[in-house]
Amino acid sequence: PFEMAIREGGARSLMNAYTDTDGMPAAADEDLLTGLLRETWGFEGTVVADYFAIAFLKTLHGVATDWADAAGTALRAGIDVELPNVKTYGAPLTEAVADGRIPEELVDRAVRRVLTQKVALGLLDPDWDPVPAALDGADPDDPAALRGRIDLDGPENCALARALAEEAVVLLGNDGTLPLAAPRRIALVGPNADEGTAVLGCYSFPQHIGVRHPGTPLGIELPTLRETLAAEFPDAEITYARGTGVDDGDLSGFDEAARVAREADVALVVLGDRAGVFGRGTSGEGCDAESLALPGAQQHLLDALLDLDTPVVTVLLAGRPYALGRAVEESAAIVQSFFPGEEGTHAIAGVLSGRVNPSGRLPVGVPRGPGSQPGTYLGARLAHASRASSIDPTPAFAFGHGLSYTRFDWTDLAVEVQEAPTDGEFAFSFTVRNTGGRSGTEVVQLYLHDPVASVVQPVQRLVGYTRAALEPGEARRLSVKVPADVASFTGRDGRRVVEPGELEVRLAASSADPRLTARVVLTGAERRVDHTRRLHVTIVQEPLTT
Repeated sequence: PFEMAIREGGARSLMNAYTDTDGMPAAADEDLLTGLLRETWGFEGTVVADYFAIAFLKTLHGVATDWADAAGTALRAGIDVELPNVKTYGAPLTEAVADGRIPEELVDRAVRRVLTQKVALGLLDPDWDPVPAALDGADPDDPAALRGRIDLDGPENCALARALAEEAVVLLGNDGTLPLAAPRRIALVGPNADEGTAVLGCYSFPQHIGVRHPGTPLGIELPTLRETLAAEFPDAEITYARGTGVDDGDLSGFDEAARVAREADVALVVLGDRAGVFGRGTSGEGCDAESLALPGAQQHLLDALLDLDTPVVTVLLAGRPYALGRAVEESAAIVQSFFPGEEGTHAIAGVLSGRVNPSGRLPVGVPRGPGSQPGTYLGARLAHASRASSIDPTPAFAFGHGLSYTRFDWTDLAVEVQEAPTDGEFAFSFTVRNTGGRSGTEVVQLYLHDPVASVVQPVQRLVGYTRAALEPGEARRLSVKVPADVASFTGRDGRRVVEPGELEVRLAASSADPRLTARVVLTGAERRVDHTRRLHVTIVQEPLTT
């Protein structure tokens, strides 16, 4: 993905990571930020420091003796701009350049890159004005005069946000309760059921800056799920009880939550996170978790409602996957969203009613137990269930998983090119048909399995995917070409290689649900590849006439 962002996405500014690899912090790594990024990949933009990353070379990494040493190390590595303010690149750098400890050429290089980018953006044009035309004549020091002059959330933006949210909501489980068919009484319970900002991540403006200015308008509409459900089910009686807070551990609302659930046809339990940074939330930068149990008393609330006879639909507005305990088996349905944005509650309400047929897929596995600290489908064989460990790390819901309100059949696999040289490509085709009663979108995922390699490989890795939107009864023929380059990996000598041998391309609905398997063979000599290698599988969809 990082190579794609540079080679194909045209990224013009990058930020270093805080991490160190083999003892080398990214902010100090000249081989990474100059050698690989610029000299090999051809990046020509600016590199900016993650907040305080240059100072961290002294305070957290211990590879710089003072602020000037940190500045020189970062400049030499290739960081052009210090953020969020000037600390090491200020007086310490000026003094170090003046006394010859840091070459002036390093400063010139960084300045040239910044100025070149400003020129390209027109920021140094004589007629450039930082004040947008919409604010002409307004007093920039009068917030009341400025408010409402610029619409940052127009209809086109809202429509795009809703389309993205509708495609992102994931239906994890469903015993047939969803979509809800004209329920008369809905119990709406949980800390995120009536919280508008529950759809936003930690660096959204309302959660990052707005929380420091209570009483200031958010500037965007953030309807709560309680509000969007009322619009989605106008004939239903919706009774609300908070139950508990996100992380306050309060149990005093349990009885009221149980009462409204007991009196309803279905109980919607809306759980998850509060986004924030550095301890101000349960999810976000600097808000780490010791376990993957739901924060506070949320699991206890969920279990209390599962003890009742009323069907429980678990809805999650969260920033990370959580272990849901008995709810995995006992919830009538589970709807997962990961901070779906300003239109998120409309999307969730649409999935609950059936107005939206869910087509989201998990970008990460949902753990079965709270101790499954972060797992990944990319694990090698030893990372999966085996007799080598008493713990089974198999997730409750796998990477790529997601259900629909319709059904899809995958059939008629034909492998047109089964053997290919290490610089060639495989070709095969298959059919996907919507065999259900309503339109829907199937997400076809391609996983590569390399049974034997010179270094340990993941059991499988995602190499391609496509979304196939199909009407009832409609079928598409999917033709796939897999270049040998996507089978490359980093070999023992640290260079990327394509090795001959047998491979499997698993055509799957998720990492745990392969539907068809193409067994192919790479032939010929081992082949070295570099950053110019082919990065993508190609998938072409063609309609089939019945």
